[in-house]
Amino acid sequence: MIIDGKYVANNILSKLQKEIEKLSIKPKLCVILMGENPTSLSYIKQKERSAKVVGIDFELRQLSINTTEKDLIHLIHSINNDSTIHGLIVQLPLPAHINTHAIIEAINPKKDVDGFTSENIGKLFLGTANLISCTPKWVIKLLQESHVPIYGKHIVVIGKSNIVGKPLSLLLMNEGGTVTVCHKDTQDIEVFTKHADIVILAAGCPWLLKKNMVRPGVTIIDVGFTVIDGKIHGDADFEALEPFSSITPVPGGVGPMTVAMLMENTYIATTIYLSSLSE
Repeated sequence: MIIDGKYVANNILSKLQKEIEKLSIKPKLCVILMGENPTSLSYIKQKERSAKVVGIDFELRQLSINTTEKDLIHLIHSINNDSTIHGLIVQLPLPAHINTHAIIEAINPKKDVDGFTSENIGKLFLGTANLISCTPKWVIKLLQESHVPIYGKHIVVIGKSNIVGKPLSLLLMNEGGTVTVCHKDTQDIEVFTKHADIVILAAGCPWLLKKNMVRPGVTIIDVGFTVIDGKIHGDADFEALEPFSSITPVPGGVGPMTVAMLMENTYIATTIYLSSLSE
């Protein structure tokens, strides 16, 4: 069975639109982009389209690729203090002369709709986070919306990045899953995957997961994304695995759901702001 991330994302956006209509103010998302990276611009266009669908105002602040780190931080602080903007993301990757960690930490955690600040990651560890990293969040949401149980199941996460692998493993544990974290260089990785109920791929290694590495009926969520000769590939050998597993396609799984979670986080950030007005 193919797990259709686009279908689930559209349902989430439809429900979110109705919730946003109930708010006393209109949420606003601001994106900062340095330079004119075509891939980044494409991602931003997707975000802008989804924002319009659900009723979120969208603003792009595009800066020169030569903007200094000091000036970028100054802009972030000004947006932090702008009560009309409720969500802020800085589009990654950043140029080599910019310290990415310093930029992320400059964002007000209450406006951090990417869920990357150390405060929000710390809350994720404690199970108290409101703003959760978008890709790990959509994996949980996709499993839930597809009626795939997490509690008590053996889940193998292949990937250890700060953006996906690490926060996702925490989320799955918070949901009651038994989690094994591997990566593309894990020795005898099939020893772990053959016993998994769910395998989540986030290694950026095309065709890493083969048919002989899993058991029939496994659920496979492929977050992998690699471009080869102009074509996008996931981490799973999709054609071989699809006949006897539940699996997400690449493309068609990650992108729509990640953007939907960003819209949901912007809505949540707006409710956090509204709650602060009554304190």
